This record gives sequence, C-alpha cells and structure tokens, in this order.
Amino acid sequence: MKERTMTTTEIPELIVRASAAQRIAASYDQEQVRRIAGAIGWLAVQRASDWAEMVFAETRLGDVASKVTRTSTRARVLMRDYQAARTVGVIETDEARSLVKIGKPVGVVAALVPTTVPEGVVFIGAMNAIMGRNATVFSPHPRAKGSTARIVAELRELLRRLNVPEDLLLCIESPSVDKTNELMSGADLVVATGGAPMVKAAYSSGTPAYGVGAGNAVAVADETADLDHVASEIASSQRSDLAIGCSTENAAVVVSDVYEDAIAAFRRAGAHVCTSEEKERLRSVLFADGHLNADLICKPAGVIAEAAGIDLANGEDWLIVEESGFGREFPFSGEKLSVVVALYRANGFDDAIDIVNGVHAYSGAGHSCGIYSADNERVMRFAESTNTVRVAVGQATTKSNAGGWTTGMPLTINLGCGTWGGNIASENVTWKHYINTTWVARPIENPVIPSDGELFGSLVDEPDLFVGYGAL
Repeated sequence: MKERTMTTTEIPELIVRASAAQRIAASYDQEQVRRIAGAIGWLAVQRASDWAEMVFAETRLGDVASKVTRTSTRARVLMRDYQAARTVGVIETDEARSLVKIGKPVGVVAALVPTTVPEGVVFIGAMNAIMGRNATVFSPHPRAKGSTARIVAELRELLRRLNVPEDLLLCIESPSVDKTNELMSGADLVVATGGAPMVKAAYSSGTPAYGVGAGNAVAVADETADLDHVASEIASSQRSDLAIGCSTENAAVVVSDVYEDAIAAFRRAGAHVCTSEEKERLRSVLFADGHLNADLICKPAGVIAEAAGIDLANGEDWLIVEESGFGREFPFSGEKLSVVVALYRANGFDDAIDIVNGVHAYSGAGHSCGIYSADNERVMRFAESTNTVRVAVGQATTKSNAGGWTTGMPLTINLGCGTWGGNIASENVTWKHYINTTWVARPIENPVIPSDGELFGSLVDEPDLFVGYGAL
C-alpha cells in the first residue's frame, strides 16, 4: 500500500481518511466482511425502488422498473457467489504442491462510476471491496453525481449502524477530470467502469487498474435455431432499461436460409423493421455530427421513431435496421445504447463468424457475443473462432454476461475484455480481483521427478533438431 501524508487538499484528504478506515478493516475476519457485504446487498434490495427513481430523475436514461429488477437481482446473485468466497486468511491449500495461499487487502480502491448504472457500480463495488477488507473512494460521472453521492451516503449510514468505519466508503461530491486523475494516482487500485477515455486514463494513471472494453454484443442464429425464442431474447435485452447495458445485443446475424423467417419472428416480438428511407432518417438523428445523440440514447422506441419520422403504427417498441457492412462508414455496426439492432444476412455459418469478427474489429472487441444453434459442434466452433471473452448460448447476452440465476457466469458490474478490448482481465472482474495474495511455499518431500522422455516425449529421439546452434 502506498505511503501517504496528510494534506489540506480534497482528494489526498479523502484517500488518507479511506486509508485510516481500511487499516481498521484489515483486522476483520471472513465472516465479519461477509456480513458487512451482505448488509450492503440487503440494503440494495430494500432501497432498489428509491434508488431507481433517483437515478432516473437525474440521468433520464432507461426506465425505473428495469433498474429496480436489476439491482435487487444482482444483490441476491452476488450474495450467492459470496457463499463460497474466501478472501481473508488462508483462502486456498494445495497439499500436493505444499502450497498455501493467503488473502490480503489491496488498500484504497478508486472506483470510477458511469452515468448509465451508478447504483450498481456503487453497491457492487462496495461489496467487492469490503469482502477484500478495502476502502473505496467513488468518482461519479458529472451527470450522475447527485444520485451517486446519495447512495454512497446511505451506505455510509449503514456502516455507522454496523459500528464499522464509515470512511470505508467515500465519494467525490463535485467531480472533475482533474480530481479523478488525482484520485487514481493516489489510490492502490483503480476499477474503471465507463467509456474508452476513462479506461485509458485509468491504465495511464500509474496505479494498477482494471478497466472494461466497449460493449457491442452480436448474436448469431443459424437454421437450427428456434427463431421465436431468438427474437424474444433479443427483444428482452432491448427492453431491459432501454438497452442501457453494455451487454445489450446491438446486432444480430442470421443465416440466409432462415433470414426472412427471422424477420417475421422479430416483428412478432415487437420490432419495427426500418425501410431503407427510414434507416437513413434514423441514421441522421441517432448519429448527430458523427456521434451518438445524447438526447436519444436509452430512450423509448417512440421517442427515437418520432425524431426520425418513423410511424410505429402497431406499438412496436424496438427497431431493426438491415445492415451489410461494418466500420466508420456503417455507424449502425457500432454500440448504439438504444433500442436499435443492426441485422445482417450471412451466407452460411462461416460467413456469420466473419461478420461477428468484422463488427467487433470496429467496435466491441473482446466483450461478448451470442449464438442460437441446436448444433453443439457449431457452438464450439463459434466460440473458438470469435474474439470475445463471453459467448452466450441460447439466451440473451444481457442474461448471461454479468451473472444471474440462469447462468454460471460470476456476478459482476465490470466485464473485462482481454487484450482484444485493451484490458488486462479476460474475465468478469469480481471479489477475487480486490485482494492481494501471499503464497506460502514449503518443500515438497520426496518429489517425483519425471524422465526427459515423460516430459518432452518424442522430441528426445530427434537429436538433429537440437545440434549445431553454436555455429550460427
């Protein structure tokens, strides 16, 4: 942990306060931290509705009902994951290798909070940090600073009632880029949730950091898929907080043999399939000046359609645009943060894989994709051939990626995207990323040492491969 001295400026004072609280928490045992984290999770369940109303009132993004469901579900699933979690003292023993692993705190965590899901980033980040006996200082997005600060204040009150140092959780109340940079520089660990510039700043801060890559999930359906199920799953993602999550399907790829049937299924699931003229009008309003229009993201389909002059005569609540390319010249191929899905026709399954990789080469590399197929060989070939950390099979990426009741994926609010997405983590960032580990290595008594033949196989019988190198 970093050496710190008291100063009179805001950010160093917050870090010093957090560090002092963390030193107290460092003495807690496993069940103490599990109880504190559980109390935060249960408070999130109890306060989910009020937090959702507050976040929506400030950000005007998404919808309240989805936020309530997401918070209450994630708190419960996270506690399920915590039941077997070990973060304190001896967390792992390998008798065969005479190894013992001990979990220790990282110290003070700088948590960067986005405008899209501030409530989730705060309470999940707080739970993970406290499971590791750490303190956290939150840096809110300016457009969500009020709700972020309020939620942190409620969690601090909970800590006070638990007779736990309140300063384990602190918040910058008037955030700025300079303050965030100062916080990242002074913390022991940075967990950055947000856009690419924020993540890049985190990695450039000089402090160990976990960042996330851009979302832009793509789902593939082949001719063996249940197309009504495919349409229902993709529609559910669009309706979940009006596509606010990074795991929302932004594109779908359907093989040509069932493409027209898929369009019919999408329409039955409430989609409006845009004409070419409607697509151009939608492009002009959704991508104002080449960038996503902040006034239209995470808004109901009716709001988007009205802006584009599209008539949703049958009450459709999400939009499809047929697309053929990807890259800057095809903005619908990128992440849209809106209930708009780009639909691609693939000339066979291999072409579908190529389309997914092409889309992700432009936007969303490493994040996730989905596949609907009754052919397990295809499922595995798809997983082997796509450049993503997560492949959701037979269900919406929003239901699979970040954990839930219908998936074995660990619950997270931070989805690492591997080197494809410019991240160090190629997995979901969870409680285990909030601890340091010490390895205790004792001698292995009477070790069994294999022969060279057992280790290197037939290579030991190919001497010509390994002579003459000294003459080079």
